Amino acid sequence: MHESMKSGMTAFEHGTLWAVLVCGVIGILYALYLRRQVLAADKGTDEMQRIAGQIQEGAYAYLTRQFKTILSLVGILFVALVASGWSAGIDIALGRGIAFFLGCFCSAFTGYMGMTLAVQANVRCAHASRTSLAEGMVIAFRSGGVAGMFTVTMGLVGATVIFMLFYERATEVLLGFGFGGCLLALFMRVGGGIYTKAADVGADLVGKVEAGIPEDDPRNAAVIADQVGDNVGDCAGMAADIFESYEVTLVASMILALAHGAVTGNPRDAIIWIMFPLMVRGIGVLTSILGIHIVRMKNDDEYPLDAISKGFIWSAAVSGVFFFFIARYYANDSRLFWATLFGIIMAVAMYKLTEYYTSGKYKPVQEIARAAQTGPATTILTGFAEGLESSVYSLLVIAGCIFGSILVFGAEANAVEILYGVSLTGLGMLTTTGVIISMDTYGPISDNAQGISEMAGIEDNSANVETLDAVGNTTKAATKGIAIASAVIAAVSLFGSFQSKLAGGGEEVSLAALQKFPIQIDQPTVFIGLLIGGAMPFLFSSMTIRAVSRAAFLIINEVRRQFHEIPGLMEGKEGVLPESGKVVDICTASAIRELIAPALLAILSPAIVACWLGWPGLGGFLGGIIVSGMLLAVLMCNAGGGWDNGKKMIEDGLYGGKGSEAHKAGVVGDTVGDPFKDTAGPALNPLIKVMNLVGLLIAPVIVAGSHGLNSRLPGAGLVVVGIVLAAIVVVALIMSKKTTKDIAEVQQKLEAASGE
Repeated sequence: MHESMKSGMTAFEHGTLWAVLVCGVIGILYALYLRRQVLAADKGTDEMQRIAGQIQEGAYAYLTRQFKTILSLVGILFVALVASGWSAGIDIALGRGIAFFLGCFCSAFTGYMGMTLAVQANVRCAHASRTSLAEGMVIAFRSGGVAGMFTVTMGLVGATVIFMLFYERATEVLLGFGFGGCLLALFMRVGGGIYTKAADVGADLVGKVEAGIPEDDPRNAAVIADQVGDNVGDCAGMAADIFESYEVTLVASMILALAHGAVTGNPRDAIIWIMFPLMVRGIGVLTSILGIHIVRMKNDDEYPLDAISKGFIWSAAVSGVFFFFIARYYANDSRLFWATLFGIIMAVAMYKLTEYYTSGKYKPVQEIARAAQTGPATTILTGFAEGLESSVYSLLVIAGCIFGSILVFGAEANAVEILYGVSLTGLGMLTTTGVIISMDTYGPISDNAQGISEMAGIEDNSANVETLDAVGNTTKAATKGIAIASAVIAAVSLFGSFQSKLAGGGEEVSLAALQKFPIQIDQPTVFIGLLIGGAMPFLFSSMTIRAVSRAAFLIINEVRRQFHEIPGLMEGKEGVLPESGKVVDICTASAIRELIAPALLAILSPAIVACWLGWPGLGGFLGGIIVSGMLLAVLMCNAGGGWDNGKKMIEDGLYGGKGSEAHKAGVVGDTVGDPFKDTAGPALNPLIKVMNLVGLLIAPVIVAGSHGLNSRLPGAGLVVVGIVLAAIVVVALIMSKKTTKDIAEVQQKLEAASGE
């Protein structure tokens, strides 16, 4: 069978595979070109470079500790993945394990490259903004372009090479590659999110509310940690997050393409439907280069967001044209073009919808700012209500695009064809990934540029960096909406692949085999699984938000201590600096400590459900997490973004401006929203994909371990395994709620001080 697909491919298709690899190499070379261009820019004054150096040191230290922490878990999972593929042959087993390592590396490397340049570009953006708004914007955006290009090229090259080595068996190996990317994305999203928001909450509550000093005042010991957090959370976390969606949709489309070929009995059907996504990905690299390259401002009078939007729109439009020609003249199936076009439309729709709910130009954020006049309670209630509403409309956009796939393939199409169309929607949506990551990474770079300027006392660029930062808030929020939608589409595609894996996969799949594994909601085990899956995002979010609260508790008390105990600090005496390193250490240790429990929940809970409820219960579980995970993620991201920009509207002079009662209420809303929009909400993206990939990996094992292949109930051996895994998760949950020794010691000191 291994040779049949290879021999069944035409010379054009073999050449196309090499062309796709060449596209990947071109993308890497362009990323290196952008990197060299950015690093050639001036780094500014000695003070600016000193502050930037502190940010770089903190960011590098955090990622180094994070990678060391998760290395042992990666090793354990390597063994588990090799064992899971053993029945398919030693080459598949080892290939899956090695691909898992490769996926981990690609995801980590993508995030690392984006972050390392971001912490070097921030000071260059700040300095360039002293003379030109346009030049500052280009440096920030093209720095993000490096992360964007590595995201699209690493995934494309890795998947193409695996396919060229294994052909129709590649899907078994690619599951390991996708799982590796998902796992690292989960770690980087959770850890980075805890780090950045603990520092941000601590800096805001002590500095802006209690001490009444500016946001990035150099006297505040938490400011450096806050700047570090922007990079490890947004830059590294988002790049890894989009990388996994990018890879997972490709894996799902290949699995469904093989199932389609097996159902129709024509191997050429599978080949064409596998080659089409690879071609789409290759085109995406080239159009991302186009989109990044044309982002520039004609002069300083042009608004930066207009130039950025132009690059995004052009990249999407040119991609659509190429998709039409490939679908029409290679696949001879216009349905494939329309499915990918729905993805492009969905990306634009989610961008605009998220912008509406998080930008100060529109009514939702204006309502939040207005509510701040009557205190924190009404501020929080209004923002929460807007977030709830936005989640419904976002879901309708996603549902509409999925329904579009049904319309495109027709009522007579089988489920495999329709779900393949859904996977193409995800592929189309992420075609402009290079530009999307550029837009997101631009945000923390411009934010850091403003912070560095304020801490270094640079005033001649204040208007420019404030403009860049305001645009960055909008682009960060909008790309979060796209990331959430991509996660849902990827998860739906994986859910469609789940039934194929139950039926055996590859050449063993037939329509009759697929019909043996219906997942019907009226089955009690399916409904129980649905309920448990729907609850997982809430439990996961509870763990991550609690982690931010614990770390912020320590940071707030450390900053307060320094304000009171360091002579001359609050007075701004020359030469007196805060002990920023201590806050960085608190953030780093807290984020690393809190990583393991959420990761264990994500990896083991699907297996526990499967061991107790069988494959029907697992199917319900996966469906439940997709629905509730999507709604909760949009709610938290958009509510948090709305609170943030509502506060900024007040800081710009609305309702009394900085220091007013409305401003204090806005800051409270923003600090509540911080862990919503930058920790718990974004972390749900990799969560739903990790759980669906685990479901795919264990599906054949669960079927084989049940009472006969047609049984819905697991065997006694699986039940015992489920009990052991459940015990591990329970211990992890108990440990995640346990008050740390650091917090206990601080609490004792506070109680002793109050008693005196």
